[in-house]
Amino acid sequence: MTQDLKLELADMVGPAEWRWLSPHAERGAVVLVDESLDLAEVGVAIATDNVATVNRWIAEALITKPSSLQLEIWEQTAGKRFQSLIVQPYVLVQDSLLP
Repeated sequence: MTQDLKLELADMVGPAEWRWLSPHAERGAVVLVDESLDLAEVGVAIATDNVATVNRWIAEALITKPSSLQLEIWEQTAGKRFQSLIVQPYVLVQDSLLP
């Protein structure tokens, strides 16, 4: 079942511009995922309440809330893009190196 969920979530990963994500950041729902992690795997861990794994990633700062400085920079970067995945109530994002 977890493998099916991972495949389903992997299909939902896609690019998003910061202006689309900004309203979610305002309500504290954006979670920044380190590029070393697979977005779909993180989505599975959150969706299945895998607290041990999620807490380890938090402790290792592999998943974080964006800092106020990051938010400010993203606001000022026209067309800033991310890879994103919605796992209610969160929007998981990875910084895309493309502007």
